[in-house]
Order: sequence, then structure tokens, then C-alpha cells
Amino acid sequence: MATLDQTIHATIARLTGGVSPAGIMVAWTDWATHVAASPERQKDMALAAIAPSGVSADDPRFKDPVWNLPPFVAYKTAFLAAQNWWDTALAPLSGVDPKHQRALQFYARQALDMFCPANFALTNPMVAKRAWDTRGESVRKGWENWITDLKTTTNRKPRQIDNFVVGQDVATSPGDVVFRNQLVELLHYKSRSSRRKGPPVFIVPAWIMKFYILDLSPENSLIGYLTRNGFDVFTLSWKNPGREDADLDLNDYLELGIREPLQFLKSQGLEHMHAAGYCLGGTLLAIAAASHNHDAEPELLSLTLLASQTDFTEPGELGTFMTEAQVAFLEDLMADQGYLEAHQMAAAFQMLRSADLIWSRVIRHYLMGERTQINDLMAWNADSTRMPARMHTTYLRRLFLENGLANRTYRVDGHRVSLTDIRAPMYCLATEADHVSPWRSVFKLLALTDTDVRFVLTNGGHNGGVLSEPGHSGRHFRILDKQEGTRFVGPDAWYESAVAKDGSWWGDWTHWLTRKSRKVSPMRELASLAKAPGSYVFD
Repeated sequence: MATLDQTIHATIARLTGGVSPAGIMVAWTDWATHVAASPERQKDMALAAIAPSGVSADDPRFKDPVWNLPPFVAYKTAFLAAQNWWDTALAPLSGVDPKHQRALQFYARQALDMFCPANFALTNPMVAKRAWDTRGESVRKGWENWITDLKTTTNRKPRQIDNFVVGQDVATSPGDVVFRNQLVELLHYKSRSSRRKGPPVFIVPAWIMKFYILDLSPENSLIGYLTRNGFDVFTLSWKNPGREDADLDLNDYLELGIREPLQFLKSQGLEHMHAAGYCLGGTLLAIAAASHNHDAEPELLSLTLLASQTDFTEPGELGTFMTEAQVAFLEDLMADQGYLEAHQMAAAFQMLRSADLIWSRVIRHYLMGERTQINDLMAWNADSTRMPARMHTTYLRRLFLENGLANRTYRVDGHRVSLTDIRAPMYCLATEADHVSPWRSVFKLLALTDTDVRFVLTNGGHNGGVLSEPGHSGRHFRILDKQEGTRFVGPDAWYESAVAKDGSWWGDWTHWLTRKSRKVSPMRELASLAKAPGSYVFD
């Protein structure tokens, strides 16, 4: 039962999109106090306001030459000057907490992106040009797009997911549900190769995403690629939790989500397997591997982490506003709801790139009267899941704020977890343009482990870099192995020494899995509870 304070805070959170006003005020007070005592910064801010200099016109939102015509050039110049002033005002300043400084930069960017003249019909010359060229048809279509989105949005799910039906258009690989408990379904996909190359691969997706990110269309399905190349695959499909699951903790996710399925597989005669985790699923899998029960669970021959952080000291832009005040605010919101809604999480990730993910869509769909061609990845991205209150609190506090996994203070079964207890060789993938798990943050795994680690850096972002199927043009990756007992090098030195390769990392991974495999024993036929993709994916 939420307290009065929690109810009030939850109401405010719904109005602010989950952003803590107290957190902003603390950051602003820190900055303003130091600026008041810094005449040099005051001088720079005054000069930037009176005579802007160094204003860059490289902003892609203003690349069309029509922005150089009056009166639009004045709108553009004023906006860029304001942007330059805020850059000057919020530059690093001695004494200001760097986290506060970065948070204010983040929020200032959100405000600037919101009031960019490109976002409004009267101040965007491209809108008028488009309307003239189409004789007003773009205005009519933009209005229709807006009305359609209002009418067809249900439970905050965008219209586009209706174009991709789970089990028919996405998540179509043939498989079976072989295990189910209150939190997960375990899906089994059999090898489609005449020669099995190794034990099965056990996949742990992040609990904030539907598992079929790894089984989108047949051509970009990582699960399909593994089965075609001689591996059986087991993957978890997380239940979308409701209020009744509010008391599930992170260790419940470990026990119900990873340990119970592994124990089931061991009871069915499966002695060895490879394990892979994606994003938060990789973080949880690393905890599971470090506290592995060799008697009750199959031996892990290898561990693969895909865009997964184990050290949260540099978590990227998401960490700029994930302060004590912000976490406490989210806790009050979750205490009132029992969980954190999918759209409340999605908003935070969209804010990291609001110009690209929010305002460009507004301009294209409603001002220009165009529709973005929906693809399978965009449909999946709109089909996210909730997180139980207690579990998310544990994650934010114990792992994010306290950095408990890297500091060896996080406990499982009463014992501290240390990643040095992982003896299986590891394959660690990071992506160059990842805003969720920055590659230098992912790289910190190499300083936390004593086993062999093959670190791979691929181009692309958090999702696009992982879904890097062979044959996709423009793909490349860098690779370098760290052997057990060798001296640690930093990410920049690693980057200079790593071998650059063209193509997809998928082939390198499957070859690595094959080399780490032992003789494959015949697998027992598992009883099917239902056909893939199961039932939890539809929650």
C-alpha cells in the first residue's frame, strides 16, 4: 500500500514523464552557486549572449539551402545562438559535480530540441515547400496521420505493431515451449543442420524486451542462424509482470529465470551448454555464472555477453540523470503502480536521442504528411515489457548506483558475487554507437575477470549492431583476445591493437563456439508444452 507521499510523488512522476523535479533542482543549485562565484564564466556567458561566436551551422536539421532565406535564416541563427549560449553556460566548471553538469546539459538539450524551429509548421520552410509542391496534400495527410495515431493507439502501443503479427510475421522460427514457470517460458529450437557443431546455446534476453529481438524476420534471426549452423537453441521468454508480481526481486529473476530452467535441462540429461545474455540479460547471466551450481546445473562451456554492462561507473547518458533523487522518485512511482510501465522506460531511452527518435518523427508524419516505412525492428521496439517494483529498485540501487557487481558487494545466497569466479571462456560484444551500453563501459569486464575473454567491437547501435546478419552491407568489427593472466590494457590501447575485419561478427562467434565445444552427446527428446513463440510473448 503506497503512502501519501508516494502517491503524490507518483502523480507528479506521471506528469513529468518520470523525471524528478528535485533532482533537477539539486543539479541546478550546484551549477548556479558555482557560476555566481565565477566571474570568468559570467563573462563568457555574457559575450556569448551579446556577440555569439563559433556558432556551428552543421546541424543536419538545417542542411537544406531554403533555411538560408529570410525570415527562416533568422529563426535558424537565433536557435543556433541559443544552443551555443547553453553550451558555454553548461561547460565543465571547477567545483560543479560532473554528474550534475552532465544532467543539466542533458535537460537543456531536451528543451532546445523541443523548441527547434524545424518542429513547427510556421517556422519550418520545408513544411511550406512541401505543402506548395503537393498542393496542400501533405497538410491533409499529416492531419490524417495524427488522427489515425490518436484513434489506433491502445494501451500506449503505437499503430505500427499491428503490421507485424508475432508468430506470423516475426518470431517465426519453428520451436517448442519445453518448460514454464511463473516468470519464464523456455523455448527450444532444434538444429536444422545435419551435423551438430556443439552443445546447445542457452540465451537470456533482457527482461525489458520481448525475446524475439533475436528472432525477427528469417533473414536477420540470430536464433535461425544458430540452428542453421548446427546448434540447438534454448531461449527464455519473460512474462510481462503485473501488479501481482510487484514483490519479485532481482534474485527471484535469477532463481526463476535462469536457475530453474537450467536445473530442468540438467534433469533431462543435458550436461554441457553455451550461455549467452543480451543487455540486462547478460548482466543477470554474469551473476548466474559467477554463482553457478555445478551439481544442479549444466556445465557452462562458454559465456557470451552481448552489449551487457557489468560495471556501471560509466553507464553513458542514461547515467547522467539516474541519481539518488531520481531513483527515489521512480521507487515512489512503482510503489503506487506495482511496476514500471514499458512506455515510462521507453521515454527515457527516446530522450537520449530526442531529435532523431521523437521530433524527426513528428516532422515527418504530421508536418510533412509522410509515413516512415515500418520494419520488424521498429515493431519489436514498440512491444516492450514492464518491470516489477522491487526488482527494478534492486537493479537501480544495488547494481546501478552502488555498482555492486563490480565492487563485489552484490550477494546471492548470502555470498558476495565475484566475476573472477567465472572460469568459462567469454565472448564479449560491444557496439560502437551504443547509447544504452557504451562500449567503453562494456569493456570494463576485462578488468573484472580472470578468464580468457574475446572482446569484439562492431559498428552499429545497441540493437542494430547485434542484429548484424551476414550479407548486410557496410558491416565491420574489431577483435582481440585477452588471455588469462595477461596484463590489462585500456580501451584506447585495445582499439589500436585490435584486428579490423569486414562483415558480420555472427560467423566469428559461431566459429568460436565450435572451438569451445566438446564432443556432443545425443539430446533427450523434450516434451512440448506448446509451439513457439509460446504464450508469455503475447502478454
